[in-house]
Amino acid sequence: MKENGTKNILLVGVGGQGTILASKILSEGLLRRGYDVKMSEIHGMSQRGGSVSTHVRYGEKVCSPIVPEGCADVLTAFEKAEAARWLHYLKKDGTLVVNDFEIYSLPVLTGAAVYPQGIIERLKEDVDKIKCVDAARIAEELGNIKAQNVVLLGALVRSLGLGDLDWESVMMDIVPAKLLDLNLKAFAAGLSQ
Repeated sequence: MKENGTKNILLVGVGGQGTILASKILSEGLLRRGYDVKMSEIHGMSQRGGSVSTHVRYGEKVCSPIVPEGCADVLTAFEKAEAARWLHYLKKDGTLVVNDFEIYSLPVLTGAAVYPQGIIERLKEDVDKIKCVDAARIAEELGNIKAQNVVLLGALVRSLGLGDLDWESVMMDIVPAKLLDLNLKAFAAGLSQ
C-alpha cells in the first residue's frame, strides 16, 4: 500500500481544536523539506463539536491524499475518545500520540450518554508505541489552552524525527503574528515531550 516509502500521518480531533491548522503547518514544513505532500481534511460536523480528521501523506512521490485503514505510521489524537475511534487506522507497529483530554459530546452533556472511562489504559494495552501528552495543561501554563494543537504538533514532529526543520519560519508564514510567540513556545514544549 505504500508508494515509494510514503509516510502516512492521521490527525484527529473535535471541531475547534485546531487540527487543520496543525496539519497545514506540518504539510508546509514537509514541502519545504522537499517531500511530495498530499493533505486531505474531513470536517464532518466540526462546527458543532463533531469529529475532524486530516490525512497527511509525504514521500518521494505520493499519489493519493487518503491514508488507508491500518496504514497510519502516526496517529495523532487531539482528544482521547477520538484516538479510540480512529485507532483502526494505525498500522501494527505505528505510533500513537494522544492528548489526555476530554471533550464531551452533546449526548454526554445532556445525560443521554456517558463518556467512556479508561480510554488511555485501553489504548496502552492495544498500542506498543504510545505517547500521552497533557497538552491542555502545557498550553494553559503557556497562557492559552487553545495552543494545545501546536503542543501536539511538536510531539508529532518529534515522533517523526523531523525536529531539525526550520519550523519557526513555517509558523511565521502561517500563524497570525499576534499568536506567533505563544505557538513557538507551544511547539517547543511539545517537541520536548
